[in-house]
Amino acid sequence: MNSWHDLVTASLIGTERSVVPAVAIPGLPPAEDDPGDPAAALLDRAALLTAARRAGRRPDRAEPLPVCEPDPRPVVSRAAGLRLARILGGEHPDLLSEWLAAAVRRGLRPPAQSLPALLDRARRADPGLRSLVAAAGGPRARWLARLNPDWTFVGTPVLADEDAWRFGDPEQRRSYLAGLRARDPRAARKLIAASWRGASGDRVMFLSVLADNLTPADERLLENALADPADTVRSWAGYLLASLPGSALAQRMATRARGFLYLHQGVHGMRLIVSPPARRDAWMWQDGIGSRGAVALTTQADRARLMLEILARTPLRTWTDEFGLTPAQIAALPAGSWAPVLLAGWSRAAIAQRDQDWMGALIGRALTGPAPATAAEIEALRQLARRADPALGAPDALPEPRPDAPPVIAAAVLQFRYEMLKELGDDNGS
Repeated sequence: MNSWHDLVTASLIGTERSVVPAVAIPGLPPAEDDPGDPAAALLDRAALLTAARRAGRRPDRAEPLPVCEPDPRPVVSRAAGLRLARILGGEHPDLLSEWLAAAVRRGLRPPAQSLPALLDRARRADPGLRSLVAAAGGPRARWLARLNPDWTFVGTPVLADEDAWRFGDPEQRRSYLAGLRARDPRAARKLIAASWRGASGDRVMFLSVLADNLTPADERLLENALADPADTVRSWAGYLLASLPGSALAQRMATRARGFLYLHQGVHGMRLIVSPPARRDAWMWQDGIGSRGAVALTTQADRARLMLEILARTPLRTWTDEFGLTPAQIAALPAGSWAPVLLAGWSRAAIAQRDQDWMGALIGRALTGPAPATAAEIEALRQLARRADPALGAPDALPEPRPDAPPVIAAAVLQFRYEMLKELGDDNGS
């Protein structure tokens, strides 16, 4: 009889009503009857038989692993590899894309031991990070992906151009459109215009592709997108049009903004006077702000939100031309309780318009002026620090903070980015 089956039967019946069966294991003498506790003897024999069955299992036939094709790119410096480990460990994780992009541009590859963590991070991330990880990982990432079904995105087959657009998944469609945009911007605009009516779910993706290398030729398409019924689409279109300082939307925003922000020369020097809008007019909806129709703003918080949205879409040269001052001089002007709103609005505008002078001025103001206290200010500085010129993190590039100022996260992030990119530019092995 089967020894394991006998043990199971005895355990079900109970050792008070059944004899504990002997266990027959090849190569071992039969177990002698144990005069002690029958239940303990049954458990001992079950454990012995379990170990014997596991030890006696015939090994499966294992096929040798495929050989990984060589990767001729040099590995990043040791310092850069250690910083990558810090990022993957949770220190400034949103800088991972910038690290990978810099490594790819320089023709470097990450350390082999970091690839599993990179692939696992990319598995849960957006298509942009997946593409960067695949490009940086190269042949070794593709080799690992063949061994783990969770990482198959690295080796996703490339469809022909027409098939990718017609039958591909969202990532493949975006990749095709981005490639067409890089090769032939006019053809990409025509494809978006032709596909717009029947692709309500893809319209934000269309606009995100346009965001790369935006030009004045895109203005007409974006103006048409401002009439879209979806708030997200209109907001995206308004944001992109605002990053074209010469666009009609940017000029409309500048006209609005001049109506509530003034430069005042008083006995104590110059300061900014803020007169926030009291209502949101019906035309603002068409420019991607708020909901349809005119609305009276009854609270200061509502007025502050509207003012922030308008500032974020106003060309920054509006203020340098209007006031005849530099960005640093304007940022340093006192504005009372409205200072956090101005900082947040100008920060969004500086990021959208890629204006490094304003980014540096706003970060410098945070270091030397009143300490950031509101959530809007802190978030604005976080975004500035991730998009400002990393050279601002070099020693003595920014003004020294006030002695009593608390640490400002922007300065720490800029220093981290400066050191990160410097390490990736070092010679291999340094």
